[in-house]
This record gives sequence, structure tokens and C-alpha cells, in this order.
Amino acid sequence: MPLTDPAQAEAIEQSLELAGERGGDLTGRVYARLFQRQPQMQALFWRDTDDSIKGEMLMRAFEAILDFIRARQFADHMIQTEVVTHAGYDVPPDVFATFFGIIAEVVEEACGPEWSPRMAQAWRSTLAELDRYVAHPERITV
Repeated sequence: MPLTDPAQAEAIEQSLELAGERGGDLTGRVYARLFQRQPQMQALFWRDTDDSIKGEMLMRAFEAILDFIRARQFADHMIQTEVVTHAGYDVPPDVFATFFGIIAEVVEEACGPEWSPRMAQAWRSTLAELDRYVAHPERITV
């Protein structure tokens, strides 16, 4: 059973589709904003000279978001695992959690005037739930 309101899930899906149509590959914009907000993260990507690692990580984040708002077949466990994995790279959970918010901001910008209050509310709700999950993955039951 989905844990996100179906109307909110649909709004997020629509925003992602629209952002992809209008903004193309969002990798550069997402990571530019991440490095602006969390400059210490840029050093972790020293080997990613062609942005393929960043692109794959963003793709996996999109997949996780889409699963998180619907069936949660893997996103809950993936997020829990990635919080631990990233801690091993000296990325604390609060920094890890900022990535989802940055994605939402870039998606909003890419949507331009077609961004709606419904999309904004759906993202706010989902980000709040993701933040709780990232902060305490061991306490969340699905």
C-alpha cells in the first residue's frame, strides 16, 4: 500500500516529467547547488571527471523518490543503506538529507511557470518524510 497520498505522488511525478522536458539533464544544476551549499562535498568527486558518477547518483535518487512516493518496494531500504554508506565517506545524515531538497529546488526551477502549488505541497510533504527517515532510518517502519 502506498504511504504517500496518491494525488501528491502524481504531483511529484508530473513535476519530474515537466522538469525533464524543460530542463533536460539536471545533473549539472543539482550538483552545482549541492557544492554551493555543501562545499566540502565537492572533494569527494575528484575522480568523477566526466560527471558519470554524479549522473548515476542523481538517477538513483530519482528512482528512490519515485518508489518512495508509491510502492516503497526498495526506497526505504536503499535510503537506510545509503545513509550508512555515505557516513563511511564522511557525509553526515544531515548533509545527505539536503540532497533531496536540492533536487526539489532544481525541479521547481526547471518547471518554471508550470510549477504549481500542488507540486510545492507534494514536495514539502515528501521532503519532510524523507528528512525524518534519513535522520532515524532505524525507527521507521513501513
